[in-house]
Amino acid sequence: MDKFAVEAALGVLANNMRLYVEAQARFAGLFKIDREEAISNVDRAFEAKLEALHTLYDISQRYFPWFEFGDTSVLIALRNAIHHRNHPLFRSLNLELWLSPGPERWVGAAFLLAKHRVKGEPRGMMEQFYRLEDFRSRLDPDLSSPYLDTFLNEIKARQRYNQVAGHLSFAKIHETGLRERFPPNQIYVDIIPVFVSAVCRIFKALHAEGIEFKGFDAAVYQAAFTTEIQVDLNALVYRTPRLHRL
Repeated sequence: MDKFAVEAALGVLANNMRLYVEAQARFAGLFKIDREEAISNVDRAFEAKLEALHTLYDISQRYFPWFEFGDTSVLIALRNAIHHRNHPLFRSLNLELWLSPGPERWVGAAFLLAKHRVKGEPRGMMEQFYRLEDFRSRLDPDLSSPYLDTFLNEIKARQRYNQVAGHLSFAKIHETGLRERFPPNQIYVDIIPVFVSAVCRIFKALHAEGIEFKGFDAAVYQAAFTTEIQVDLNALVYRTPRLHRL
């Protein structure tokens, strides 16, 4: 029964991963017609992936140590933050640029966009940018943020943040932004490579435990995420776009 539940959760996660790709594929065309719908579709599809990942986490802890790695740990924290939504954090870059009140304030602004290098990544790989400062405000107790996650005590919270910031190079991104004089609210990190890294790690571990990847979507993603794609969490790629007009 235990493995059956894990296999079912894997199927749901794989299905939601495909639906996110489809939402991203429709984004550009729909954005020209209905900007709000295009952005909402992608953001809700990404959140559905996080929810499916959290369900898998709930029932697979005997097979995989979720909190021993920065990528899996931060995704659980991100899901919880978005799920409870008792704060203004984790608004996607698209939402912030195009649907926030007064978007004209961003005209002329430059952004530091950081992502981890993905080996064997599909052409046109999706992107989902969140503000780096939001992760720090939510997870770093040293900032004394009013939006800090208080689920863990201070010692464990600091251990988690140090693990995440170290494993995912968040500290390097923050230092680069400061050095290049970007305001904190204009430094973003692409969470998709982090998600990919986590799924690669989880799929390999579950496959080694004899968990079957049942269904078309699960079988396709199992092959890609266990043998083809690799994420280098120590290698960062930066872009610095400037918004010239709305």
